[in-house]
Amino acid sequence: MSAAVTLLTGASVVLADRLTDGLTVVIEGDRVVDLLSGPRLASPAETRIALDGHTIVPGFIDVHVHGVSGHDVLDGPGAVAAVAKLLPRWGVTAFCPTSVACTPQALEMLLDATARARAAAAPESARVLPAHLESNFLNPEYHGAQPLACLRSPSDTEAGDGTTDGFSAREILDVMARWRADIGIVTLAPELDGGLDLTGDLTRAGHIVSIGHTAATYEQARAAIAAGARQATHLFNRMTPMTHHRPGAAGAALADDSVAVELICDGHHVHPAAMRVAIAAKGASRVMAISDGTAGSGLPAGAHAMLGGRRITVGNVARLDDGTSAGSVQTMDRVFACLVAQCGVDVVRAAQMCSTTPARELGLVGHGVIAKGAIADLTVLDERLRVVHTFISGTQVHGAIG
Repeated sequence: MSAAVTLLTGASVVLADRLTDGLTVVIEGDRVVDLLSGPRLASPAETRIALDGHTIVPGFIDVHVHGVSGHDVLDGPGAVAAVAKLLPRWGVTAFCPTSVACTPQALEMLLDATARARAAAAPESARVLPAHLESNFLNPEYHGAQPLACLRSPSDTEAGDGTTDGFSAREILDVMARWRADIGIVTLAPELDGGLDLTGDLTRAGHIVSIGHTAATYEQARAAIAAGARQATHLFNRMTPMTHHRPGAAGAALADDSVAVELICDGHHVHPAAMRVAIAAKGASRVMAISDGTAGSGLPAGAHAMLGGRRITVGNVARLDDGTSAGSVQTMDRVFACLVAQCGVDVVRAAQMCSTTPARELGLVGHGVIAKGAIADLTVLDERLRVVHTFISGTQVHGAIG
């Protein structure tokens, strides 16, 4: 039996290097099989979706998202699957379930849930990628919303006492070792005792090490990059500030072409001018736009949700009860819109940062681009850059046909 064919006609299409009007995107099975100039008449066996006035971009890939619409990935065994089911509403076709520092038991639960969701992909759900651990190995001086009671030095390898907070770094590392295939990115502070050794160990084990929640100096960050770190977590946020005399961790990340940086593009965590500076310094090919979304994303102002078991309140950002900023409340469609409207980025570069660069950094071949032979993970936006359709592997998982 031949695969189903879908024709997307009339939209502007974001290709790898340009925006093209009037293309027909031909989807067969799970792939884009052709990009035709002008319309093509659909046969009775084909589905035609007219998208005049819309823009088709590669499906958004969010490498840093804790939750959405009342669900946090640390809520329980079904939480990752619940988040995966909701995210296509906002154009996300793949994501890394992202933790905060937590107990070994909570980490094991998250990674088990991630593995199960990856092994049995649910219909109409975003692809679940290996997890991003905002790990236990963060600097307490820059902990932000990370629970201090769960932070450890990598050199702390003594056995715990069995209480909730009485666990060691060794116990966390043992959990990570059991779930290697389901861990993609590990954020850590390399200046901690044992941090550089851990950076090398994790890199050799196949994980991406990202510098974050760190008091590292420029020199210490450079040492971490030499040891294998290749990303920087939410650039500028919860790291040593950048000045012209002391560039700090942010300066080290911006100055090194081997490092890709995350940017929280919500207009609040990073000023649009600073975002423009980072994008100009790195180029769209080295910037991953992230939501850093929480369970408060998609909820109205004043609503409450949870982040790693602690209450957050939705405002212009998520906040703990003590007022600490605790991540974003944006979804990836608004991240894309922020890049265009507040940073003056064209839709081609915005798509690179929301889709292409994350796909490449995670080694996702055939994802993050609209091209012949690519996986048909697509997001369709209206003139206000709102999501109207989402396709995953060629199947429409969000939006009405017509």
